[in-house]
Amino acid sequence: MSAGPNNAFQSAVDEFGPAPLPSSRTIMVGVDGSDTAMRAAAAAFGLARRQGARLVVAFVAYHSSLAAFSPAVASVFEHEATARLHAELSDQTRCAAEELDVPVTFVKAFGDPFTVLRDSADRCQADMVVVGASRQAGHRFAGSVATRLVKTGHWPVLVVP
Repeated sequence: MSAGPNNAFQSAVDEFGPAPLPSSRTIMVGVDGSDTAMRAAAAAFGLARRQGARLVVAFVAYHSSLAAFSPAVASVFEHEATARLHAELSDQTRCAAEELDVPVTFVKAFGDPFTVLRDSADRCQADMVVVGASRQAGHRFAGSVATRLVKTGHWPVLVVP
């Protein structure tokens, strides 16, 4: 199988660190490489370590609606950038899981970040969801992913600035 741009669109699940205990709680964190998401991941790792919980790290790749109209070269670049970011985040997650001795499931998925995080948290029966605060001005009007997750009300949501 060739390592072309379509491989960036495949969902993936990796397990890092020790095996989780059957009775352990589950904390889920969303990451996208932004500063606030990385602070959220650090907070989630700390919570999981202190509580003896399993951590689910969700990387959601979102392709803008303009991607369908972009030239092929730009589309290939976007796919490659997503693949590089996934590989970097996966490696950082693996290192942290091993160093902190935290059982981690690293999930890569595609779609709307709110929908994927909501569905993933429900699917893994998360006891808590951790996300970074949005810094985009438009989210004050339309609502950020964090705000929408809080309004869902399925689990406690920790929003890290």
